[in-house]
Amino acid sequence: MIELGYSLSHRFPDPPQTDYRSAPVQALRHDLFCGDVYLADTAADRELSTAWGWLPVLDFAWALCDIVELLDRDPRGSRSATPVHAELDFTESTDRLRFERRFGWVDITADWAPATEPPLNFSHTALRREARDFLHDLIADLVDLHDGLADNPAIWNLQARFPRV
Repeated sequence: MIELGYSLSHRFPDPPQTDYRSAPVQALRHDLFCGDVYLADTAADRELSTAWGWLPVLDFAWALCDIVELLDRDPRGSRSATPVHAELDFTESTDRLRFERRFGWVDITADWAPATEPPLNFSHTALRREARDFLHDLIADLVDLHDGLADNPAIWNLQARFPRV
């Protein structure tokens, strides 16, 4: 079972003068909503998490949805034995999350995790569903916290591009 979560940072608050209604994609993805995220395999009681405080959590959710779709480009889908790779790199550091899909399963490793740790392993279908749910839940939370964000066209486009499954 997959669990995705986040926490917003108190050390890196959003600028108080931000107009969320008209904030550009660049600001939404890289300058606002900083904090930490985690991916957990609840069945195995293991997780990968950041503890930096500066990670843009909306960008993480957005990029994760992009990566899950990228991993699904093989027309053979879950029948494909050919590994498909993707990486999520964090702009402010050299750390990356690495994804490898094979036979409908996705292995996730992190540069900052010990090399002896086995990868987190999830069904691609479950990862897609959880990534999209995480994105929509995060947006709902951020809309509750920030006036005008629900009226931002970039947020509308993001929700339309990655509907809940």
